[in-house]
Amino acid sequence: MKTSDFYYDLPKELIAQDPLEDRSASRLMHLNKETGEYEHGHFRDILKYLKPGDCLVINDTKVIPARLYGSKVGTDAAIEILLLKRRENDIWETLVKPGKKCKVGTVISFGDGILTGEVVDIVDEGNRLIQFHYDGIFEEILDQLGEMPLPPYITHKLQDKNRYQTVYAKHEGSAAAPTAGLHFTKELLQQVQDAGVKIAHVTLHVGLGTFRPVKVEDVTQHHMHSEFYVVEEDQAKLINDTKAAGGRVIAVGTTSCRTLESATGEDGILKAGSGWTEIFIYPGYCFKMIDGLITNFHLPESTLVMLVSAWREGSISWRPMRRRYGSVPVFLFWGCHVHSLPPGRKGRPVMEERLNKWLGRMGVCSRREADRLIEEGKVLVDGVPALVGQK
Repeated sequence: MKTSDFYYDLPKELIAQDPLEDRSASRLMHLNKETGEYEHGHFRDILKYLKPGDCLVINDTKVIPARLYGSKVGTDAAIEILLLKRRENDIWETLVKPGKKCKVGTVISFGDGILTGEVVDIVDEGNRLIQFHYDGIFEEILDQLGEMPLPPYITHKLQDKNRYQTVYAKHEGSAAAPTAGLHFTKELLQQVQDAGVKIAHVTLHVGLGTFRPVKVEDVTQHHMHSEFYVVEEDQAKLINDTKAAGGRVIAVGTTSCRTLESATGEDGILKAGSGWTEIFIYPGYCFKMIDGLITNFHLPESTLVMLVSAWREGSISWRPMRRRYGSVPVFLFWGCHVHSLPPGRKGRPVMEERLNKWLGRMGVCSRREADRLIEEGKVLVDGVPALVGQK
């Protein structure tokens, strides 16, 4: 299985840079993994896909302002660090940029000396162990000096730190948000519970693996970074009881999914406890616990898009279409979401269909709206503006 199997073309200008004021107003695509049928709506419509007796599993981790900007003592060279993992004695494993300026013994000053850090070791993949020195409470200083570690494809500055937290964030420790949960409001969560759906909490502190690309061509050779998770006894019971009663366990995000699959035994029972997981889920994986997955936008060739692909034994997004539409690569526009349909296999027949009809049948828009978008040059095929009447 090749990393390139999970590639799709993603124009940077189609990535939403700023969050909506109403979290639940984001676009939602529902996919029946058994039939491949699509339906489009808004996130608040999630209620119609849930049933009494189901259990939503959310990740209640809280993102820390883990990105710090400082200067090298002695040269004033600019240094940027990302806190990854807390160790003992105020030592953190960090990602440093530029790394070549941070040898063992380098001292970095942050906030005019409010916080200083000394590089004490260099570990796997060039990460630096930095021991921090400060007066007061580290978390308060971090809140004062640090910035939210937004994904690398988000270039706009975040105006409100809380917008990169879920409304149920509780336990600090993540270097990135569990983004699927960002679309829930407190009101929507209450409506979910009022509908007879249970909500269970687990914790997984999201680490560097969320940002790091897959650099090997053979997917099986990729090494996942470890992430710390916690499953409380009462929450494990709630989830196990749901399964025993015939209800569905629906993971909110890939982080909740990884936690559940890591803590579930081969007998299908979720075990309470805590620990580190390096679970890597890609097509061929046999899911032990989850019955549904709510997930957010994922980059091409990322471990996250591989996990989502595994949910349907292959690509949850494009495999059903690839069987029907052969070698026609098309961009689908759903708000900020763009999917590219990869070429079909050689020798597979291609069914021709007018583009406006196809977009209408896929639920993207009406045929008339498709014609308007095509005329305005907003629909691309192979990166080229489509033509009215094109097949």
